[in-house]
Amino acid sequence: MTIERLAVIGAGFMGSGIAEAAAAAGVSVTLYEPEAAPLERSRERLHASVRRAVEGGKRTQAEADALLTRITHTRALDDLAGVDAAVEAVYEDPRVKGEIFRELDARLPDARFLASNTSSIPIAELAAHTRRPERVVGLHFFSPVPVMALVEVVVALDSAEDVVASAEAFAAQIGKQPIRTKDRAGFVVNMLLVPYLMAAVRMFEEGFASREDIDTGMRLGCGHPMGPLTLCDFIGLDVLLAVCDSLHDEFRRPEFAAPPLLKRMVVSGHLGRKSGRGFYTYG
Repeated sequence: MTIERLAVIGAGFMGSGIAEAAAAAGVSVTLYEPEAAPLERSRERLHASVRRAVEGGKRTQAEADALLTRITHTRALDDLAGVDAAVEAVYEDPRVKGEIFRELDARLPDARFLASNTSSIPIAELAAHTRRPERVVGLHFFSPVPVMALVEVVVALDSAEDVVASAEAFAAQIGKQPIRTKDRAGFVVNMLLVPYLMAAVRMFEEGFASREDIDTGMRLGCGHPMGPLTLCDFIGLDVLLAVCDSLHDEFRRPEFAAPPLLKRMVVSGHLGRKSGRGFYTYG
């Protein structure tokens, strides 16, 4: 069975991208955010994204218009009633996410799955806030969601097999390639990626090479589409710090520890592209 109505909780960059990807596949999306300003930014972001797609020849204007009409923005949780599934995509705070899952569990008794887009918080921890933990899975999308094809389907301790299968089918329905992973810090991709990125940060921190040469070395020497420090800025340094902390807390391996420079940049508000300044300066 396909998902016809989807709730997305959190209208930030990731939530808006998930909503766009689902709507592009014909799914009706209700995008929830409790405050007006983020909702308005989401509308602007979505319109800009589909406009670029039209200008680039990836969508017709009619397809873009239809996509946007499938997305409803709301500040009322009551508007989520009757959805087939829900994906949470708010800030990486377990207390905030836990309360959301408690609410979703109570308000959406018939939803096939309740999923989190978290990149660092155990799915079992979020499921513990519900009365039906078997419905809870992870659906970890990658940024930018409309472009990136991968979704990690995270199977928690109590996730039911039919729920996991439904989440995988939904990922395929919206044109993504699902891969299944156990519920442990970093899942598949970040557990492999983060040590590489942190090695680049340490190399720059220690003055071993310039940021440009580090990035150029990996682009031209290894064929990567972007260098590691550029990728750090793209992901968001605050997100990376949260993933580092989660990985280090769980495995206690030195390669997962956040370098001091990363911590200082985050507390100083240098978060990468989204703040206009990270390892590089933007716009």
